[in-house]
Amino acid sequence: MKNKTLEDTILNAPLGDTLGDRYLSYALSTIMSRSLPDVRDGLKPVHRRLLFAMRQLKLNPETGFKKCARVVGDVIGKYHPHGDQSVYDAMVRLSQEFAVRYPLVDGQGNFGNIDGDNAAAMRYTEARMTEVAVALMEDIDKDTVDFRETYDGEEEEPTVMPANFPNLLANGAMGIAVGMATSIPPHNVDEICQALLHLIKTPNARIATLVDYIQGPDFPTGGTIVESRESIIQSYETGRGSFRTRAKWHIEETGRGMYQIIVTEIPYQVQKSRLIEKIADLIYEKKLPILADVLDESSEDIRVVIEPKNRTVEPEILMESLFKLTDLENRFSLNMNVLEGGKMPRVMNLSEVLQAFLDHRQNVLVRRSNHRLGKIDHRLEVLGGYLIAFLNLDEVIRIIREEDHVKKCLMNTFNLTEVQADAILNMRLRSLRKLEEMELKTENEALESERVKLLDLLDNEELRWITIAKDIRIIRENFGKKTDLGERRTDFSDAPVSTFIPLEAMIEKEPVTVICSKKGWIRTMKGHVLIDDKIKYKEGDEEKFAFHCQTTDKVLLFATNGRFYTLGADKLPGGRGHGEPVRLMIDLANDEKIVSLSVYKPGTRIIIAAETGRGFIAESDKVIASTKNGKQVMNVAGGENRAMSALLVEQDHDLIAIIGQNRKLLVFPIDQMQVMPRGRGALLQKYKGGTLSDIISFNSAEGLTWEMRGGKTRTETDLLPWMGKRGQVGRMPPHGFPSNNKFSN
Repeated sequence: MKNKTLEDTILNAPLGDTLGDRYLSYALSTIMSRSLPDVRDGLKPVHRRLLFAMRQLKLNPETGFKKCARVVGDVIGKYHPHGDQSVYDAMVRLSQEFAVRYPLVDGQGNFGNIDGDNAAAMRYTEARMTEVAVALMEDIDKDTVDFRETYDGEEEEPTVMPANFPNLLANGAMGIAVGMATSIPPHNVDEICQALLHLIKTPNARIATLVDYIQGPDFPTGGTIVESRESIIQSYETGRGSFRTRAKWHIEETGRGMYQIIVTEIPYQVQKSRLIEKIADLIYEKKLPILADVLDESSEDIRVVIEPKNRTVEPEILMESLFKLTDLENRFSLNMNVLEGGKMPRVMNLSEVLQAFLDHRQNVLVRRSNHRLGKIDHRLEVLGGYLIAFLNLDEVIRIIREEDHVKKCLMNTFNLTEVQADAILNMRLRSLRKLEEMELKTENEALESERVKLLDLLDNEELRWITIAKDIRIIRENFGKKTDLGERRTDFSDAPVSTFIPLEAMIEKEPVTVICSKKGWIRTMKGHVLIDDKIKYKEGDEEKFAFHCQTTDKVLLFATNGRFYTLGADKLPGGRGHGEPVRLMIDLANDEKIVSLSVYKPGTRIIIAAETGRGFIAESDKVIASTKNGKQVMNVAGGENRAMSALLVEQDHDLIAIIGQNRKLLVFPIDQMQVMPRGRGALLQKYKGGTLSDIISFNSAEGLTWEMRGGKTRTETDLLPWMGKRGQVGRMPPHGFPSNNKFSN
């Protein structure tokens, strides 16, 4: 035969198809053999192989420990041809009480901690199985599950565990495959057993009824679940959802009215060291001024001390702030994507997961019963041969002594089977006692009785469910809430109502001076500095707005496009220099100008006016913008009507004074102006070819005041000549009114 050349081994095929086939094989391998747990025993292949290897090494709970390196070596050498570190990491996790609700491995040595520290090397640590692991593999040698060849064909491994323990829900599972993932939180075994027993009695039980028993996850690290019952039911009905968990805390009085908050339990899978580091960052970056310090006083139990800034800080507000900013509150997702029958990945709901476990237990029961039945039939066959031998003892001895073909002669003489003949020939002389014959008869009767019961069990489904229910009650007794391991750790609380956290809680309150130049360069200076000519600006620029406020204040900016923009005083650039262009902080076009810049005061009113003399009053609370795009309050029409005034109205102001470029002054009652959330506004003063110059509100008792040259002021109390109705033209202002038609420079 001609030898193949290199060209003969090349397959001509489209690259896309070939890559697709290879990637599909990889994806299926990841899904089936790595990432997703089996719904029946809740284990991934690496966990199943770990436990089976430990059983083969006889690492039972009552025996001594063996080095983890020995276990890992057996696993990767016989069953799992992957890296030793990945296998050891899986083994370490199965032993960590803060990671697994019901540990499957009993570790001795350093197996890591909740701070995220790694375990010691496998040559230093030792391990053995726990009672839970033993329950998972109970009766595995009684033909209860299928076995398959290992990767090298030299050994056999189980395809699934008998699982006399609801491991999938009890310990949960997490994994990321190709195109799919799974995330199942741990639950309380006592509650799972109650739900299973109810499902046996009522196969079509509603999810809401099952949630009466399985209230929700039970995390190893405790905490408090703050989800409504409706949300929990919906998650279990669909197999998808999430559970919001918060840390447990209480208050300790320290004397003189001071207190400190003690955190005793943190959410599941949160590393304590990183959590404390995050809280410390908040203090260092001054993002939570009401928080003074955080201390870790943990030993075997968690004890994180949180100190408030002072005694006036409300502990609820402090904790709500920490819940929002740190992992003291987090969400654990629910995605019950599992392998159904070890073959098909599917998202199951709570009822389907429980039913799959029950069906598996029934299958295990049937296989175990059939296996036992086979053993009984074999033993009864042997006992039948023994009894025949005792009844014909002399003849049996003669045949053994005299005949050449003893086995064949025995079978023909007494009508024995080959099994019976072999058993008689292998029988010891001491078994020929009279007492032994009585014991054989007793054993025969007992086996016959057991055989009848097993046949009844196999023929009666109801009887099988009674047996399974009995096994579940034993699980509940061994691992239920009456035991230290089974006591519920995570409790429940009503979903928290959205708590208002004042801005002062998030920002350190400090006095600042806000300065904005005519060209729109904005900055802050620490403290309430004197606003004078010592403040420097860029060449060709000058002062436009300057005022005092606190870092906790909001700053309102009103532009000629009729939009209000909101800036946080703490977010404004500080330090040396001339600041930054305000247009970089908001979406303000270059051809638009800043009309006003002022501190936001809740509950006040603002007079808004445009060049055309139209305007209205807006409530300050309704002009706050949440985005950089601002909030449109005054409707303007291109360049013909630009907004040009936004003036705060004091509570005691009852009159409006308005003057146009035509130098006509009009005074009218403030209640003639409309209060609107948004609009074009009503006509305030009528012009012929002119525009608005200035507008002001004032108290009639105090009179109208304006600035004169040289910084002096003048007040006019007799305003009757200029009084009118909104929308009129007005009259020439009093003698001495500024020529620029402005009430203030």
